Amino acid sequence: MRLVTFNILHGRSVDDDVVDLDRLAAAVKSLDADILALQEVDRDQPRSHLADLTAVAAEAMGARSHRFVAALAGTPGATWMAATEDDVPGTAAYGVALLSRYPAKSWQSLRLPRIGFKFPMYLPGPRKLIMVHEEPRTAVIGHLDSPIGPLIVVNTHLSYVPGWGRLQLRRLCRDLAALHGPLLLMGDLNMNAPRPGEITGFRSLAAESTFPLDGPSEQLDHILLRGDIGIVLDARAVRLQLSDHRALVVDIADATADS
Repeated sequence: MRLVTFNILHGRSVDDDVVDLDRLAAAVKSLDADILALQEVDRDQPRSHLADLTAVAAEAMGARSHRFVAALAGTPGATWMAATEDDVPGTAAYGVALLSRYPAKSWQSLRLPRIGFKFPMYLPGPRKLIMVHEEPRTAVIGHLDSPIGPLIVVNTHLSYVPGWGRLQLRRLCRDLAALHGPLLLMGDLNMNAPRPGEITGFRSLAAESTFPLDGPSEQLDHILLRGDIGIVLDARAVRLQLSDHRALVVDIADATADS
């Protein structure tokens, strides 16, 4: 079983600043994921050719089931509003997607706490103060029928605001406690290892730097496990021809194979 989480930057390459749908499809196909968690996913956005990027990825990987959950409606960085449960295809949206080669028995979504007003934040790198209008954050939960049996997979993209992402992660874990059985938490958690494992109590399946794209020095992307689904055979961060993140890939031993 191959698990992949990838912040796709709405399919844009930082090399040429272009969104190329064929390049996105080729990248997804090359990952050969059985379960794929994507963040910063567009649907019906002009900047990504009004495409449904979840559908593009689903066709490329041969997904049997997939679900996009909008975090916001409108255009990131411009005019937008928090998405609601009344998600209407054909409306410009941006969020997270979970795709699987295994059938999904059901789907859920969770809206995470957000800062609902603009606020100043100091950036130590460039040494400047910016006004932040923090985007809404959400999580998509798939209840999958996998080769190892029922498997819960969660994909999310947490806030980069110091302290706020930790609050969101704690809230998410509190809500997930009601779900029983093996559970994978995947996504761009916007915090470095080993903090996500310390907060959740889940086991990290990969210790690989994923950001920035070239010369990565931080692991912002994570695959965490509650329970047991087998043995980790390999874990790596893969540079692709799009995004400012590397894709985090984890291969799990086939639990159904003869030993």
